Amino acid sequence: VRSCNFSNYDSVCTIGGDGTLNEVVNGMLSRDDNQKLPIGLIPGGTGNSFMKTIDCLDPVDAVNKIIENKPRSIDVMKVNASDKVYYSANLVGWGMATDISVVAERLRLFGGQRYNIASIIEIIKNKKRDAKFILDGKEINDDFCFIIACNTKFVGKGMKMAPDASIDDGLIDVIIVKKTSRLTLLSVFPKLFNGTHVNHPACEYVQCNSFSIVPEGKDQLNIDGEIIGLTPVEVTIMKKGVDLIV
Repeated sequence: VRSCNFSNYDSVCTIGGDGTLNEVVNGMLSRDDNQKLPIGLIPGGTGNSFMKTIDCLDPVDAVNKIIENKPRSIDVMKVNASDKVYYSANLVGWGMATDISVVAERLRLFGGQRYNIASIIEIIKNKKRDAKFILDGKEINDDFCFIIACNTKFVGKGMKMAPDASIDDGLIDVIIVKKTSRLTLLSVFPKLFNGTHVNHPACEYVQCNSFSIVPEGKDQLNIDGEIIGLTPVEVTIMKKGVDLIV
């Protein structure tokens, strides 16, 4: 997508999940000629949280929308992480939520249960994560459990992380959980699947235009389900960053 000659094409269509969409969006927004084509996505990945957000998990429905060819402009998060630029259509995560994904990759032997096992491991660790968090210019210095920024309502495998998120409202939805007890974390994590975690006193849910996370060390990031990029990180919203045929 980054280097393809677009002169003979009307759109770029792909089959995959959130990681595939991430690669196409990053290629599109990294072109030297700044040319952009509408993107069509047929769900075929493991998570498909972007397509779940727009209620289009049926591949046949997705194909019909591509045939109808009615593009819609959506927002994209621009991620500046350790002097590298990435783009996200789904989520940017830091802290325990990212560490769980890293551990889960080492536990593939356990199949679909690996995320539950990794979650328990990281909750037991409940390690210290001191960081400076800047939200629309307001600075917060604290010990955090995790921070997840969303462009979509759903992340991962069906977690309703940001119930109020919209892909075209010009805002980033941010879920913040500061350091708390293991028992509290055990009560929060199951609620992530139905969105009721936002009512839990341990969770803070805000909307913003930009934010930065500056921890003491170089921590890994979760960008659209992929473990890429390192802190410090600055994230800004790009209104109508790309067009999707959805």
